[in-house]
Order: sequence, then C-alpha cells, then structure tokens
Amino acid sequence: MATFRDIIKYYQAYLPLSILGIGASSALELIDLIVPYAIGQTLNILSDHSTDWPMENLIGAVSNLTGLPSNQQLSLSVTLGLIFLVSITKGPTMAWLGHWYHWVVPLNARRDHFQNAVKKILTLPIEFYDENNPGRIANRISKGVLNHTWTYPEIAGVLIPKLVRVVGIFIVICLIEWQIAILFLISFIFILSFTTKTLQHLVKMEVTFDKYEENTESHNSEIITNIKTVKAFATETQEFHKQTTRINRALKFIIYRIHRGYVWLSMYQTTVVQFCLFFILGLTLSATLSGEISLGYFVTVYTLASMAYAEITPISQLTEEFVRRYASMIHFHEFMQLPIGSDAANLSGEIASSSQINAYKFTGKVELSNLSFGYNQNQPVLEEINLLITPCQTVALVGKSGSGKSTLVKLIFRYFQPNQGKILIDGEDINTLDITNYRRRLAIVHQEVDIFNGTLLSNLIYGNPQATFTQVKDACKIAKADEFIEQMPQDYYTVVGERGMRLSGGQRQRIGIARALLVDPDVLIFDEATSSLDYESERSIQLAMHNIFGTRTTIIIAHRLSTVREADKIVVLDQGKIVEVGSHEELLAQKGIYRRLHSLQETGELIA
Repeated sequence: MATFRDIIKYYQAYLPLSILGIGASSALELIDLIVPYAIGQTLNILSDHSTDWPMENLIGAVSNLTGLPSNQQLSLSVTLGLIFLVSITKGPTMAWLGHWYHWVVPLNARRDHFQNAVKKILTLPIEFYDENNPGRIANRISKGVLNHTWTYPEIAGVLIPKLVRVVGIFIVICLIEWQIAILFLISFIFILSFTTKTLQHLVKMEVTFDKYEENTESHNSEIITNIKTVKAFATETQEFHKQTTRINRALKFIIYRIHRGYVWLSMYQTTVVQFCLFFILGLTLSATLSGEISLGYFVTVYTLASMAYAEITPISQLTEEFVRRYASMIHFHEFMQLPIGSDAANLSGEIASSSQINAYKFTGKVELSNLSFGYNQNQPVLEEINLLITPCQTVALVGKSGSGKSTLVKLIFRYFQPNQGKILIDGEDINTLDITNYRRRLAIVHQEVDIFNGTLLSNLIYGNPQATFTQVKDACKIAKADEFIEQMPQDYYTVVGERGMRLSGGQRQRIGIARALLVDPDVLIFDEATSSLDYESERSIQLAMHNIFGTRTTIIIAHRLSTVREADKIVVLDQGKIVEVGSHEELLAQKGIYRRLHSLQETGELIA
C-alpha cells in the first residue's frame, strides 16, 4: 500500500513555494497570538498591575525615540495599535496566500496529475486493458486526481499552520505558567494519540469503501456500454436490483462502520477538551487568586488554551477529510506505479509530420522464425511458426477459432513478446526497432473498428492528421467509403456519435480501411474484417480489399474463405501450428483441413 510519503512526492515540484507559503501562513498564525497577549496587557494596565513581559521593552524604546513618557496611556495606545494592526493585515494576507494555495498550486498540480495519468494510460501494456474494466480505471484516475488536487491546499495551507499555532500557544503558556503548559501538553498528546490510532483503523475501512464505490461505478459503466443488450433481454429490473444491492451494501458499510467511528471520535475529543478547559480554568483561577499571575495573564492563558482546543475540531475535520480522500489517493498512486509495457512509446517528442512518417519505410518483407508463444507457460498458443511473406504479397491466415491467428497479429504489432523465436521485417528483428516508427509503418482493420466521437473526417485522419482533403477522398474511394459519406447530412463533417453509433457495421469497416490507407502502411492487416457483416456489406469490403492487393504487404485473417480466395498464399493454422500452406486451388487439391473448412462453408455449416 502507498504511504503518505509516496503521495507527498507528487508535490516536490512545488516545494519552494510550499515552504514559503507554509512559513508565511504559520507566521500569521503566530502573530495572531499577539491579540490575547495584548488583551491581557490591557487588563493589567487598567487594573494598574505592573508587568515584566517583553512589551515593556517596546514601550521603553518608543519612549526613548519620541520623548514621550512611558506611562499607562502610551502602553495602552501601543497595545491597542498592535491589536488593530494584526486585525487589518491578517485578512488580506491570508486572502493572497489562499489564492496561491487554493487555486494556483492545486490547479497546476491537477494539470500535472492528469498529464501523468494520460502518459501512464498510453504506456501500460496491452494485457492490462484485457484484464481491467475501463470504467474502473477512469474512476480511479478522476477521483485520485481530484482528491490529490484539493488535499494539498488543506494540508499545506491550513493543517500545518494550525499545528504551528498550537505549538506556539504551548510555548507562550509555558513562559507564563509551566504547570498549566504541562497539563495542556499531556492532554493534547492524549487526544492526538487516540485520534491517530482511530484514524489508522478508519483508513483501512475507507480503502474498502472506495473499492465498493469502484465496483458500483464500474458496473454503471458496463450498463451504459451494453445498454442495447440490457434492453434487448429486458433485464432493466434485474440490473436495477443488482445495483441497488451494491449501493445499499456500501451505504450500510459507511453508516454503521465508518461514520460511527467518526462520531465516536468527535464525541471523545469534545469531552476531553471540555474537561481540560475546566482544569485549566481552575488552575489559572487559583494562580490568579494566590497572586502568582495577574488578571491579565489569567485572561491570556485561558484565551490561548481555548484557542488551542478550538483548533482540535478543524484539525480533526481536516484529518478526517484527508482520510476519506486517502483511499482514492492510494489507488491512484498504485495505478501510477504500475510498470509500463515493453512496447511503451516515447511521449516526449513532437507529433510526426507526414514526411517524417514516410521517411521510415520498409519493403514489407516479413519473416516469422521459429516463433512460439503462450499467455502462460503451460498453455502454448503458437508453436514453432516459420513463415516468409515477401513484399507486396497477400497472405491469408485461416483456421478454427483459437488456432492462434489473432495472437500472431498481436505479436507482429509487439503487443506481446514471443517466448521463443523472432519476427523480422526487412531482415531486422522488430524488437531492435523504435516502437513508434515501427508501428507507424503498420496498419490494421479489426473486426470491430474503433470509432471516436467526432466527425467522419477526424476519424479518417486519426493516424495521419496532416493528410490533405484530396488524400482523404482518394483513400475513401479505394475503401468504397465515399459512396455513403457523400450521402451523409454534412458528408465528411458529419458527427458519428460515441463509438460510431450512427454508422452501420459495414460503414465502420470502410472507415477503418480508409483510415488505414491514409497512413500508407507497408504492412496492412485485416483481422476478421468481414466476419460479422451481411452479404452486401461483405461484398463492398471485399472489393475494397481487392483494390489494395498487390500495392503493399497484406495479411488477412478470415473465417469466411470467400474473402481469401485471391490471396497469393493461404496459411492454415490448427492448434497453434502451421499445417498447410498454398494457394486456394492448391489447398483444395490437397484434400486437407482447408478443403474440409471450404466444404463446410459451401454447405452452409459454421466453423467453430
């Protein structure tokens, strides 16, 4: 679990300003102690008691400089002047410091936290997203950044100066009557000790509650993402009751365990404070009646003690608020400490121009040499794969689900590292190449094309923002996307909605193909690009693919063999191994797995 020290490290960049601000705020809190001093002195003057406290030295200095008599009138004037000075300067000064603490530093820190979080999102390994719910990740980041942002001003700008104020009060009381100061110190240690132990227990419960909230919000995200399925199966009531159960469980936990702990802590603190104030009142009153201290000092000591104990409530509230936020800050810190992937890109550079992207080119020769891989050591997915793809050749990978086709593509993109063997492009091991430059020369069209919430144009130029409008139209023409785009209300500037919800499956596929073509890849991969489409859409995609064959190295993964008939080479995978290689006609003649798959599709049977 992350420690408080780990969390504070995020603010090292603001250390100089923090020291300056904490020092200034603490100084103001200490200067504020002049007021009870001055009130006590005023009472001493009015009651004609002599005093030997340091204020007399100041009065003497004023008398020497001005020639005025050092008498009660001057003493009273200086005392009231100090009270007035402190009163009028503290407010504006605190307002200025508050501007820095509550806005400038936190908002700059918020920016830094979000930038670091985005950097972490972009550099985590792909398997992290296979194993974690995106709603939970987003919730962890947003809550963590928010709580980090507003915890800083409360600790640096409020909590620490208040603690300094309490220490200052103890020192002043000690100078006046050390026995009372000892009682004051013991009571504070007693209160803080109990509070610390209680809060340590509450932190653990807050972490548990934060996970309850994460699960609830994560499921909300799932409902939103899958709302069509929920409505199609008429499971709204079921989902409502499941969420209600989660919410009630979290509510009971916070009311009966967490909140009850805070209530008992507050009751304990209030009771102890009242007892302590009563004893201090008795001791100071006894000392005053016995003549050990003056009436002015009696008022000063009791006022200072009341001020100190009054700080317990805000200090406790700030501490409790910090504990509530600490749980999400811990989870955010744990997220930020996750190791980045071996394929992490360098995010410090500038966005590449078209000329920079095209300057790093391959001929498209791809070689898989003795390649083996498994997501865990005991279950190999690919075994001893050897395959040569020549430049501009079209190669199709076919086989049953689970035979390793898509895994092979993930290895080519360096999402995972092979357990054995290597992948070469133009004779170079891809692991020796710069990951960003390497991936810029590849493109893939998935079965489910990812569409961002924006215009058609912004989605088309996603991989190449510098593409000209002419290039965009040419790519759309090759991909057969221009046919439907020109019928849209605002053609290329039509907003497609979240995840492209306003587009059909075939339209999304054609947008994906055009987007891939706009980066002018040396290797283009179609991963089940037609498997979920109707016949008409499939035919359009096949025509678009046919326009691409021979212009660059193309790898096709397909269940439907009608898509791969024209491939130069068809590779049949079975249980992670290459079992057949050849053209469509050659493989049919071999009467092996490919012919059996072909026969099943010809008769309308499905391939599992």
